[in-house]
Amino acid sequence: MKWLALASLLLLATGCAHQTTQAAGRRLIVLGIDGMDPGFLESHWQALPNLNRLRQQGDFRRLATTVPPQSPVAWSTVATGLDPGGHGIFDFIHRDPVTRQPISSMAEATPPSHSLHIGPYLIPLTSGSVQAMRSGRTFWQILAERRIPATVIRIPANFPPAECEAESLAGMGTPDLTGTFGTFSFYTDDPAEKRSQVAGGHIAPIHLENGSATLQIEGPPNSLRKDQAQTAIDIRMHADPAAPVARFDLPDEQFVLRQGEWSDWQRADFRLIPGLKSVSGIFRIYLQQVHPHVRVYVSPVNIDPADPAMPISTPSGFSRTLTGKLGSFYTQGIAEETSAFRAGILSKDEFLAQSRKVLTDNLRMFHYELGRFSSGLLFYYFSSIDQNSHMLWGRYEEDLLDIYRQVDQAIGDAMRQPDTELMILSDHGFARFDRAVHLNTWLMKEGLLTLDDASNTGDTEGFAHVNWDKTQAYALGLNGIYLNLYGRESGGVVSLADKQDLLDQISAKLLEFRDPATGEHVVDKVYFAEKTYQGRNLKHAPDLIVGFRRGYRASWQTALGAVPAAAIDDNTQAWIGDHCMAADEVPGVLLSNRKFRATQPQMVDVPATILSEFGVPRAAGMLGQTVF
Repeated sequence: MKWLALASLLLLATGCAHQTTQAAGRRLIVLGIDGMDPGFLESHWQALPNLNRLRQQGDFRRLATTVPPQSPVAWSTVATGLDPGGHGIFDFIHRDPVTRQPISSMAEATPPSHSLHIGPYLIPLTSGSVQAMRSGRTFWQILAERRIPATVIRIPANFPPAECEAESLAGMGTPDLTGTFGTFSFYTDDPAEKRSQVAGGHIAPIHLENGSATLQIEGPPNSLRKDQAQTAIDIRMHADPAAPVARFDLPDEQFVLRQGEWSDWQRADFRLIPGLKSVSGIFRIYLQQVHPHVRVYVSPVNIDPADPAMPISTPSGFSRTLTGKLGSFYTQGIAEETSAFRAGILSKDEFLAQSRKVLTDNLRMFHYELGRFSSGLLFYYFSSIDQNSHMLWGRYEEDLLDIYRQVDQAIGDAMRQPDTELMILSDHGFARFDRAVHLNTWLMKEGLLTLDDASNTGDTEGFAHVNWDKTQAYALGLNGIYLNLYGRESGGVVSLADKQDLLDQISAKLLEFRDPATGEHVVDKVYFAEKTYQGRNLKHAPDLIVGFRRGYRASWQTALGAVPAAAIDDNTQAWIGDHCMAADEVPGVLLSNRKFRATQPQMVDVPATILSEFGVPRAAGMLGQTVF
């Protein structure tokens, strides 16, 4: 889903005010470990010596997660101290009430308001912009206002980064250079490969002539052309006729890979106006196979941190500084290649090799930041446990434990910092994802959603065959149900007078919903937005948030507005673990080298605690309390 145009190159900065503070010399490290599960920790304390020592010397609690327990929702609450009604992030995917089509929940692009037409080109006379969808002031903005040093690395839902004098690098929600969450490319001359598109990637056939072929690497749409033509570069590949090796010729570099080998980061300039304007991206190549058929994987083209085409850090030069110290690194917000694993392009072992590269990348940056940390706040986010849990949970425990061990070693390094307070948290835990629930199909079977023809069920997205004149409710995203409300949705049919009765009816039916294959209840809780959230963004929330029981989750088809034939199917994909369930089913973790006073800490308590540790009062509207 392309949700950002390359025209969005600039974000106007607003400086943060300076105030005095009495927190000089205080040191706080907060590690955000996405997806760290309390039950997994309790089963493996002895294999995780640093975490075990931390809970013995300090404290350990389950951390109540948000409704729904999705990463952009929970981390937005951590950032702002607001619930979703306040910060406005309710799901990975939101909907446009006019078109009822899916849109990104985390950022939107605004094109330039004035442009000059010159031949095939469209030259902007004003700047376009990229805007974060999250509302509220972040804890690091508040600290920066008090002149308290703060470095915040890769916290999710912070693209583009919240502007202030804190150092920050954007994380989950940062697109690749093409404006997607990550689109890989796969090249092969194998005639058995018939696919051209898979979720998260595209597959391109190549023709070998004397062992050579051209791989066309797509860049962003050319926002300076009227036709928005796709930019691209060509790479020549030369396969050895006998040995399992190949040479790759790039415009400025040449290198050889053995079968099963990954390249270093490669840099490429995608031309917008020949000789005048280009944008830079970085990517990696994996030579999967040479004989009998060539198979080459190319990573999503990442924004080049040395020359970013979109805002990814504060100050804007911070990403360049990091590149100068560390070399190139992943800037794509979700860098682990789960899509290629799901599509069968990468095997489990190949996925693990790639995800280890992401973790190695992140650990190198973490140790750099740890080495220069002297005072104030260091917040550092790790994605690897979450993304690996999605692909390994409940089936490949030793592989997952290996990821936990590597993170445990990083925690040990943080624990060795002198005179430093340490806090570790996760946004949610994990559960098996065994059965995929097609919520729109369930609504159809309950008479609440109507198709233009009853035979038009299937995987077509975007509610292509829904008859809106006869539809009262629809599902979009991973936990949400919306009423087709008159005056809110375009052509809505449900009156305000009927709204509450209909919500009560849907909730009651969901709680009665049983899996026809097992007889088990599918839904544990149904949350009413108006009773669950508060804040000025409540009007944008789904009307109901479905809290599935462990083992059940909304299907991928539900997330994007499809209506398959069956209400529930087995989950047969490689994505076998998840957390988009009832919040009580998947709590996160909270650990510290200090004892907690709070017995039932919540996400909203984290930013209040961070501010309190520096003697800074909560901002207006913040909901939490310090846990100490």
